Amino acid sequence: MDRRARYTVQVLKSHPASSADLGLIGARLDRLPATRTIWTYVLLLSLGGFFEYYDLFFTGYIAPGLVQSGILTTTTPGLFGTTGIAGFVAAMFSGLFIGTAVFGFVADRFGRRSIFTFSLLWYTAASIAMAFQRDVFGLNLWRFIAGIGVGVELVTIDTYLSELVPRELRGRAFAFNATIQFCAVPVVALLAWLLVPIAPLGLDGWRWVVLIGAASAIFVWWIRRRVPESPRWLAQHGRIEDAERVLAGLEARVLAESGAPLAAPAKPGAASTRGSFIEIWQAPYLRRTVMLVVFNLFQTVGFYGFSNWVPTLLIARGIAVTSSLQYTFVIAIAAPFGPLLAVTLADKLERKWLIVAAAFGIALFGMLFGQMTAGSLLIVFGVLLTVSNNILSFSFHAYQAELYPTRVRALAVGFVYSWSRLSVVFSSFVIAFFLDRFGAGGVFALIAGSMLVVMLAIGWLGPRTTNLALETISG
Repeated sequence: MDRRARYTVQVLKSHPASSADLGLIGARLDRLPATRTIWTYVLLLSLGGFFEYYDLFFTGYIAPGLVQSGILTTTTPGLFGTTGIAGFVAAMFSGLFIGTAVFGFVADRFGRRSIFTFSLLWYTAASIAMAFQRDVFGLNLWRFIAGIGVGVELVTIDTYLSELVPRELRGRAFAFNATIQFCAVPVVALLAWLLVPIAPLGLDGWRWVVLIGAASAIFVWWIRRRVPESPRWLAQHGRIEDAERVLAGLEARVLAESGAPLAAPAKPGAASTRGSFIEIWQAPYLRRTVMLVVFNLFQTVGFYGFSNWVPTLLIARGIAVTSSLQYTFVIAIAAPFGPLLAVTLADKLERKWLIVAAAFGIALFGMLFGQMTAGSLLIVFGVLLTVSNNILSFSFHAYQAELYPTRVRALAVGFVYSWSRLSVVFSSFVIAFFLDRFGAGGVFALIAGSMLVVMLAIGWLGPRTTNLALETISG
């Protein structure tokens, strides 16, 4: 018998299947040290998220190319016109709303691992179809369909990651996850800068940007084969033996890598095996649900108001398309650095106050960006705004996944997160209206006001979560 097998047998004897209820499963996961195996799982899930963010963020970067090709216009005659960039943004986020609000529960029903794979394949196929559209209707239709898959994937990765990593690692894991995901932003910005102004092999450059992202399908099964199902989810669905097998194997690998005995699990809390949508509207979750709905309605005005519109905002300031895409690429390089800089602080600072601080940074740097005319200052404040946006992003993705129990985690996160998708559908038209009437300065005034609401919602209503077990946070 090899060393790994002996460790597995020892762990199984220490924790027989008859005692492996959900509370004990969570307690055993939370006592694991941060070894190579744990970080490998985080990396693999993050790679799946990289392609998801590529698909999500190419919206703003290919927009000038869609206008150049005559498919879209920068603005529209009416507030809710579908022929402009705002309509294209709205199509994507309408799909995201359906994916998060209507289908967010599927990861609770069918498992984190299966839905992680299925949703990735879904939006990849839809993006390929979109790349060959030549009219507004077809373009927006396939962007909407892709949005459904991306919406499901967003919810699934957050719940998957929060359940797999130990409690003292959650902040750092989400920061690392965001660092990998946001690496997609400079990649797509560079490709847009190089390809959008030209037409390689007679195919519009924006179509190449979309098709290159479709390479994600190649990696789907490779990632799937190496990431286990969530033991918490397995136990929640009565598959105690499967949960025990996955967890025992994980404990054995961690034990071998750490070279030290594992700490005794903390006393597990009580855990119910049943959950429903009604539960998120009852104490202690009602306050959290209301808080996150308000938060998500307003946080996207700042986040996507910049990321989806920055090339267009620069063009509105009189900067040429090619220069706009060049500036945007330089700003986009900063995207991974926000969460990367926060990796060492993510589990030392209380999560809710990190969100509040990032929202303040978005408001401040956004207002300054809106007043600049010099290229160097636009880049400086664009970088600071991007870093603040991405610290906010990884922090709240970790935060909202921590606030609900395993039995309804994907359902609850999908519901509250769906309000951000709905917000972008309407705010994209509002931003187009503000840009047309008040210029870039008016857009950033709108963003600053939205960030004030975010700060008040999280600061006033948000509970503390840092370094607490998921079962403790969920009450």
